[in-house]
Amino acid sequence: MKPQFTSEDVEIISKEPLFQGFFRMLKYSFRHKLFNGGWSETYDREMFERGRAAALLPYDPVKDTVVLTEQIRVGALEDENPWQIEIVAGIMDKNENPEELVRREAVEEAGVEVKAVVPVTSYYPSAGGCNERLDVFVGQVDSTGVDGIHGLECENEDIRVQVVSREDAYNLVKSGKIENGASIIALQWLELNHIDLKSRWLKS
Repeated sequence: MKPQFTSEDVEIISKEPLFQGFFRMLKYSFRHKLFNGGWSETYDREMFERGRAAALLPYDPVKDTVVLTEQIRVGALEDENPWQIEIVAGIMDKNENPEELVRREAVEEAGVEVKAVVPVTSYYPSAGGCNERLDVFVGQVDSTGVDGIHGLECENEDIRVQVVSREDAYNLVKSGKIENGASIIALQWLELNHIDLKSRWLKS
């Protein structure tokens, strides 16, 4: 399925900042070409600006284990359990690429050094109202002795780290206990590719 339009088929009339805090909210006025021909009316949409982010599933091919994190998330504050089970993730700093980001976050959030890295996908978690684009990776680690509480105090991070078997981690996806999109994608990808990945990494 080939896209019919490109960014050249959109006219942005105006872009107005609505709010600036930890994140930013913008209001776009725009119009665009229509599939049946012609142009749409000019209309407004609010957009939550998050920018570029990346996530990494730390995987130990020797022990067949993964490193998972648990931390409180504002989006789930009024849910049954605001503490989410996730993989390592973060927002990109200026002059930082996605792989550099996930390697840095792996140390900060989980106390683990990443060796080889394999890209899984890059996607928009919620393009209907947010510009965040998320790059997802699986990284080779040694999970020996990895545990405890991690995170940066200056960012109010309080992150519990656990090492679990690949099979148990995938069961957390199947049971619905993992609710984070990037974590689900990474663990499903690993379930499909772990044999090839182990073969590749253990030979190197």
